Amino acid sequence: MTEICFATNNANKLKEIQQMLGNQFKIVSLQDIGCHEDIAETADTIEGNSQIKARYVWDKYKVNCFADDTGLETYALNNEPGVYSARYAGTPKDDGKNMAKLLKNLDGKENRGAQFKTVVTLILNGEERCFEGIIKGNILTEPVGNQGFGYDPVFQPEGYQISFAQMDLSEKNQISHRARAVQKLVAFLAKAQ
Repeated sequence: MTEICFATNNANKLKEIQQMLGNQFKIVSLQDIGCHEDIAETADTIEGNSQIKARYVWDKYKVNCFADDTGLETYALNNEPGVYSARYAGTPKDDGKNMAKLLKNLDGKENRGAQFKTVVTLILNGEERCFEGIIKGNILTEPVGNQGFGYDPVFQPEGYQISFAQMDLSEKNQISHRARAVQKLVAFLAKAQ
């Protein structure tokens, strides 16, 4: 079984990814490889932050790894918060404050269209590849549901009448931006084995 480090300390992301990958791969966390430092995300793009994290793990620990970065892009706000999604309302990260700022900035705007975008960077035996996943939807006027994390309570994916936070994990994992990027990753890894 191939062992790959997922460059995250986010337990929610780890849980989502492990459920998506099933038993094909053994996923280990940053802690599992002895990486306890907070990898600085200093790029000004989602893809760039994903690459920074993967390259850091590969360069320092020489283990096969993948990293992701995700952003919520709202069309009426010139794709804000985008790469700054996790700290939109400042530091430390606070999902509630981030959502409140987003809703306030969208107040009075007719276009509530948005998309979640995930970029996964894989470094396998020193070779780097990126996989992108996007899901389009709308921003609700108030948070609904208590599943998920981040902006899930205010994001309603296209074709659904409920928010991500009202879906159970298995349902969200079939359609989410992260799922779409990870499906491409898994397809690639299956061929690479």
